Amino acid sequence: MFGLDANILLIVALVAVSAGAVSYALLFSRIETENKTSARISRVKSAESDLSKVKAARDRVQELSKRRKSVQDSLKDLEKKQEERSKKMGDGSLKSRLAQTGLPLTMPRFYMMSGALGVFALVAALLAGIPLIAAAGAAFVAVIGLPRWIVAFLVKRRQKQFLTEFPNALDVMVRSIKSGLPLNDALRLIAADGQEPVKAEFRRVVESQQVGLSIPEACVRMMQTMPLPEVNFFAIVITIQSQAGGNLSEALGNLAKVLRERKKMKAKVQALSMEAKASAVIIGALPFIVALLVYLTSPEYMTILFTDPRGHMIMLFSAIWMSIGIFVMRNMINFDF
Repeated sequence: MFGLDANILLIVALVAVSAGAVSYALLFSRIETENKTSARISRVKSAESDLSKVKAARDRVQELSKRRKSVQDSLKDLEKKQEERSKKMGDGSLKSRLAQTGLPLTMPRFYMMSGALGVFALVAALLAGIPLIAAAGAAFVAVIGLPRWIVAFLVKRRQKQFLTEFPNALDVMVRSIKSGLPLNDALRLIAADGQEPVKAEFRRVVESQQVGLSIPEACVRMMQTMPLPEVNFFAIVITIQSQAGGNLSEALGNLAKVLRERKKMKAKVQALSMEAKASAVIIGALPFIVALLVYLTSPEYMTILFTDPRGHMIMLFSAIWMSIGIFVMRNMINFDF
């Protein structure tokens, strides 16, 4: 009986396996078709998502290229406009140099002071017993050369003070903009509480806005009284931000950092070139020192240079060659940034 039940169970199991095998054989093609269909659908979906990603990436690249091209075009336009303004302003003229000193100097007042200085030099030379020709030469130098040298010294000193304080003013502007103040208020803050000469320059920017100029135009106009590359950088940043947008506080912060690094590089170059400058000063002063020592020890040996016409010619040609040598050495040890 137990053997019969086992045979029946075995037959049932074999029938079930056979039925499953027959069913799988009959449904295999359908199952394979459904699997292929689902795989094809998943590939199509992934392809569509990839196409959307590629399209989005392409759109981003095109937008970046358009933005970059817009910035490049803006920079080219700014460069052309800056060149035109520089030609119109005449940065090398005496009138613009007087404005760059920050002092209330006008052309008539400058000429009056130069004439008074020349008369004083002529009278002092004649009272000292110097010959008339030499006294006239001293008066000519006092009228033409000395006042312009003083103006150049004042302009350079003011520009140096401006470069020292300008990065700090930019940091104040960055903090003001980050705190929520508009650019106009940030400029007014520097114009009211800044340090000279930055305060005076930003006051001119605010006054230019009050007469109808835009902020970029007012910042570009700062180049009239402070013709420095750093001011040009600032004007370009403001102009590009007004045209193309962007994070102004970040741009000004980067500009302040660049200006500080630029100043450090200038100081490093000056320190490295100090030895050459000292050598140039010694070489330039050595002939005068030797002439003075010889005159103190042997006056009759040097007096002939002042009394004989041939000595006058020798001194003239010596002065010309010394001037050429000093000019060459000055150009060799000075570096522009």
